[in-house]
Amino acid sequence: MGEIQPVVESAPTAEEVSNIPGGVRAMINAAMATNDKGKIETVLALARQAAPHGEEEVKAIETAWRADVAEKARLAREAETNKIRKAGLFELWSGEGQLGGFQASGNSNNIGLSAGLKLKRQGLDWSHSLRATADYQRSNGVTSREQFLFAYEPRYQVKDELFVYGLAQYERNKLQGFTGRYAISGGVGYQVANSGDLKLSVKAGPALRVTNFTVEEDETRLAALFGVDFDWKIAERLSFTQDANMVTETGGQATVIVDSSRTTLNLVSGLDAKVSDRLRSRITYAVDYDSKPPEGKVSTDTVTRLTLVYDF
Repeated sequence: MGEIQPVVESAPTAEEVSNIPGGVRAMINAAMATNDKGKIETVLALARQAAPHGEEEVKAIETAWRADVAEKARLAREAETNKIRKAGLFELWSGEGQLGGFQASGNSNNIGLSAGLKLKRQGLDWSHSLRATADYQRSNGVTSREQFLFAYEPRYQVKDELFVYGLAQYERNKLQGFTGRYAISGGVGYQVANSGDLKLSVKAGPALRVTNFTVEEDETRLAALFGVDFDWKIAERLSFTQDANMVTETGGQATVIVDSSRTTLNLVSGLDAKVSDRLRSRITYAVDYDSKPPEGKVSTDTVTRLTLVYDF
């Protein structure tokens, strides 16, 4: 007679001892596979209601998932930090180029061509931005509009919201009465809001501005600069931008502050509509105000631009 072999029972699997029904667990696994945070959180909340006796298990699953997400985020930040540290001067730049037309009123009433370029490099503490725009029209051999702007602004992030900035800017606009306007400024700024859909920062500081007028004597004056940058993502494919710089000059020369002599304001409002991942259509309305325009010029110039913008 053969020996009777003992029956060895296999240990129950986690699913067999789980208080979470198989259908609910399958729903959780399917949500986890999507890596969609919102979907996963929704499914876990529903799982607690569908399987109240398995609440502790659901909680353990959620804790493990959140720990995994946090670790992946930490590794991604570490990799990005190392990438920035090792990057050369000409690396990590991003930007946009735009080309289109404009309609102007004020010192001139015409339509013409507009082009622009923006470049930005974001480092760990430092960021650098370059901005250039050009409006030009020539009719019957006569240049009726010629406006150029170039600006370079480095920033150093002191804390999460507080930063210091520098600014070097050149403008040329004969219709407003100057062949060149040079400004150098530095000061402090504050990031008032910085969420995914809303960004708002303000800045202020002293400035030195040199203006080469077309008919008047050149001026070199101390000034105070105030700036506002505002970006709002209204919808998935629609965003609003608002950039404003106000400069108030002193009444004296570069070394003396007497009283307010001239205030200029540059206000640019824009609405972007996303066409594709890299292409956007943009309409902007710009206001240039000079409280003390040269003789024969008006105080306010407005320009409406319609352009196509390509991100790179």
